[in-house]
Amino acid sequence: MATTGKQLFTTLDADGTLTVAIEDVTFPDPTGNQVLVKMEAAPINPSDLAILVGAADLENASYTPGKFVATVPEPFNAGSKARHGLKLPAGNEGAGTVIAAGDSDAAKALVGQRVSCVPGNAYSQYCIADASMCLALGDHTAEDGASAFVNPMTALGFVETARADRQDAMLHTVGASNLGQMLTRICKEDGIGLVNIVRKTSQADLLAGLGSTHVVNSSEDGFMQQLCSAIEDTGAFYGFDPIGGGHAVDTAFKAMEQVAVSKMTEYSRYGSNQPKRMFIYGRLDTGPTILTPSYGFGWTLSGWLLFPFLQSAGRETVDRMRKRVRDNLTTTFASPYKTRVNLDEMLTKEAVTDYRGMKTGEKYLVTPWS
Repeated sequence: MATTGKQLFTTLDADGTLTVAIEDVTFPDPTGNQVLVKMEAAPINPSDLAILVGAADLENASYTPGKFVATVPEPFNAGSKARHGLKLPAGNEGAGTVIAAGDSDAAKALVGQRVSCVPGNAYSQYCIADASMCLALGDHTAEDGASAFVNPMTALGFVETARADRQDAMLHTVGASNLGQMLTRICKEDGIGLVNIVRKTSQADLLAGLGSTHVVNSSEDGFMQQLCSAIEDTGAFYGFDPIGGGHAVDTAFKAMEQVAVSKMTEYSRYGSNQPKRMFIYGRLDTGPTILTPSYGFGWTLSGWLLFPFLQSAGRETVDRMRKRVRDNLTTTFASPYKTRVNLDEMLTKEAVTDYRGMKTGEKYLVTPWS
């Protein structure tokens, strides 16, 4: 028997009009390995914002209960041509209780259990999810498990990627983020060197309290010297950057090369032979990624996304990662929230303009039934 409930949709028209609204939806009965989840909590992650609001002008948008209409300026609208006219759901992950299942044994075994899931339409009162992508939470609350996938698996994915490349240290450009705090805990537990870059003294203090030994504040005098010293101490010629635009990657490469050159015994016009690698895994800054010819030719810049990584990692690795997350949900992988909003409240001007700022320590949690 079909189930009805409310769900968020986002639509971008060819003229740049973005409409985000809550609608009544009929959800089909689950089949095969599917389960129907009554959603209880879903975080608003930076990875959700591209499809949810993108580069829309939120200050001048029109807001009505459960809906807002905004304009996406050029060239961002043209860059989103592939989604023009499509009504899309949003919300990568969340948690709730399985209330119905398809025919498979794996799906049936989850009925009545609280699970975290990755349905892609988590800003909804109900979701259809694949049982293989659900994580039974046991005694954990929905709030505990709402962020059990994207940030935890990404942080663990960084470590797995580094190990595959035979690296025992790494650099992270937004160290105090929720993901950055998880990465700090993981690296401490696993004995991996980590250089954290932050922007504020309070953020440096936060990470120091978590046991980070190499935290560099980009707002302080002597930042570059401190960064080079941290890279030399740890051997972190390998790093991850969620900013994307601007000079963050460029700065990391410069520091890595300065450390490498300081160890050279002979001059080379091509720079050092030290391999240097950075991965961009987000676009907190949607501007161009600026690189300068100041670190030789021994560098590589790549993109990194969670789902392609999981597809290539293999089932055994993914299962091991998921077990670690479940076993440490309220410690290593804990996610604090600034505030909680229901589906209608998440589309108010006050909320949208606030969570779009993606400020450290100010994550929103959507509770669809509150």
